[in-house]
Amino acid sequence: MMGQEYFWWSPFWMFPMIMPVIMVVILVFALYLIFGRSGSPPPCGPFQGREETALDILKKRYAKGEINKEEFERMKKDILD
Repeated sequence: MMGQEYFWWSPFWMFPMIMPVIMVVILVFALYLIFGRSGSPPPCGPFQGREETALDILKKRYAKGEINKEEFERMKKDILD
């Protein structure tokens, strides 16, 4: 009859310590595949670390019809100079 002392002499004594490490590695790899390579923006913000520039705001105002083409061109020239 084999007792508990046989467990420590077998190669299976490491399994309870190694299995959680393997599960963490698999979880990190799965999260990398889902979020790291998707190309979608991170959940923390819509601009992926890029702030909106004055030219972006000006283009939005022109697209919404808040300013006309002449005003757009004049303001764009002021921004880029």
